[in-house]
Amino acid sequence: MTSRKILLIGIDGLRLDDALDSGAAPNLSALVAAGALHRLTMEVPTFSGPGWASLLTGLDHSEHGVFDNSFHGHTLFRGTDLLTQAFAGDPTRGTFVATGWPPIADPQGPGPIIATRPDQQRVGLHRVVIRDGETYGYRYADGDVAAFARLAIREAGPHASFVYLGEADEAGHLYGGVSPEYTSAIGRVDVHLGAIVAAVRERAAARDEDWLVGVTTDHGHVDQGGHGGADEVVTASFLALVRITPAGTTADGLPLPTAGAEAGTAVRPTDVARILLAHLA
Repeated sequence: MTSRKILLIGIDGLRLDDALDSGAAPNLSALVAAGALHRLTMEVPTFSGPGWASLLTGLDHSEHGVFDNSFHGHTLFRGTDLLTQAFAGDPTRGTFVATGWPPIADPQGPGPIIATRPDQQRVGLHRVVIRDGETYGYRYADGDVAAFARLAIREAGPHASFVYLGEADEAGHLYGGVSPEYTSAIGRVDVHLGAIVAAVRERAAARDEDWLVGVTTDHGHVDQGGHGGADEVVTASFLALVRITPAGTTADGLPLPTAGAEAGTAVRPTDVARILLAHLA
């Protein structure tokens, strides 16, 4: 029987329409064209902490208690993250996370949003890769994260994975959301995205696996750089979905129909984990 897998790729700080319209993200554009694109609106404040907490747990701000990147007073214990939920549904499922932003998965810092699960790590059912893009830069961190993601997909084929890429957000802060540097950073992130998706295609064909791949962002950037408020350009997010099977890439059989899935209606940040997990059911 064909094994089902899910992979969510998070591109921090991405202005989707600019990325697609500029031609800077051909791999993301191809994924969108082959699958389904659902618009969603992020809850204010539009910082990475609360954004990723909602996207990865299905809890809203009032439930997870994350309102900034300090995570002070958070109540993430009220729910569980996407990978933990996948494992809870079947304790034989392997899970994988790779991130250059430590609060996603580092137990030594604020958060983490994704549970450490040391017991599963010891037996190889949960793999964690953490790089420090905040200190050493996200171009370096993203390269490592993408390389480990390709290796994990090729060799282990986790049932549920989350991969975080942060260089676009870093460039948005440094140079602004309409700068050539921001566009160049999107291009480099897109190369990583393309390589990761290619690894999924190879794995699906070689191992008779059925993958649901999603791509999303936690917020955009204002023109001069930055986020946190209610500007449409920073609250605008998306969920791009595509199914990759031994037969190829398709929009058929996605767990959410495209009809009526407009921004702020059918798809919310708190729906993302549920939508992906439906593929494993």
